[in-house]
Amino acid sequence: MKVGLVSSCVPLVYGGGRNIVEWLHAKLLENGQQSEIIYIPSTDTPDTILEQMAAFRLLRLEDFFDRIITFRPPAHVVQHPVKVVWFIHHIRMYYDLWNTPYSPMPDTARWRALRAAVMRADTVALLEARTIFSNSRIVGERLLRFNGIGSEVLYPPVLRPESFVSGPYGDEIVCISRLEHHKRQHLLVEAMRHTRSAVRLRLCGSSTTPEYASSLHELVERAGLNDKVAIEDRWISEEDKIARFAGALATAYVPLDEDSYGYSTIEAAQARRCTVTLSDAGGVLEFVSDGENGYVLRPDPEALAQAFDRLYADRALAREMGESAHEQLQKLGITWERVLDRLLA
Repeated sequence: MKVGLVSSCVPLVYGGGRNIVEWLHAKLLENGQQSEIIYIPSTDTPDTILEQMAAFRLLRLEDFFDRIITFRPPAHVVQHPVKVVWFIHHIRMYYDLWNTPYSPMPDTARWRALRAAVMRADTVALLEARTIFSNSRIVGERLLRFNGIGSEVLYPPVLRPESFVSGPYGDEIVCISRLEHHKRQHLLVEAMRHTRSAVRLRLCGSSTTPEYASSLHELVERAGLNDKVAIEDRWISEEDKIARFAGALATAYVPLDEDSYGYSTIEAAQARRCTVTLSDAGGVLEFVSDGENGYVLRPDPEALAQAFDRLYADRALAREMGESAHEQLQKLGITWERVLDRLLA
């Protein structure tokens, strides 16, 4: 089968939105399919969103591919007789982030009209799909709430899960994620001010907002935490991730209402590490159960600090919850076998 993988991208910005495409591409080739990735540069600039949607709409791919699979919006507006959508999120400023501090548009007649046009175009394009998958329950719920469209949850695996191995449980809580304000690494740094043990924190990731990365460094310096907090503000390779998780005590992932569980959560689980997260973190709560394979805490630095100290003092508990996290991968069916079976059906 000839499969076209169609997605939008922000040039030179890498992360989960690209990983899901490129890892699926590799697995399709291993499965004996013909596959090609088609990226179209796209931004969230409100003034040009309809033009960007039109550019995707004008693509004609039926002469080249037996089916297409779309990912990051607005790729789903592409037309094809056999269109499968693996929906990873809306352009959220028009949806659940509308009229919040995270949307750049004021609630005026002009922007309400634009929002309505985007939502209508999304709904029309999605209804054309043969099948719609969402990457998490929370994204599926948004599709139903805003577009009136149901979907099947299909959790994305990591490329080479067998690469993540478990070593000795060290003294670091490791957080691998882009350094962005909505990822809330500042809460993790603030938590370290309240810890009573020798637990350490390591933040790893690049940033599209250098000001936020700088603010994290300043927070560490101001709080006198240089001996307890390490920040690697750079792109983290697969080899680096494997090494960081292999010797970690646990991982932390504390975004605000994230679309999915985040690859780092299941990468850590492959290495038998539990996840510390927050009650308003979004999709990660579909994976983490409090006290079983991690901690789900109120968004408060002191609560985080207590969990860090508890894990540091009880390595047996950290190991036990890490093993439970690994078992959760199978319970949720997070495998490439299932993904390929559903996407190619």
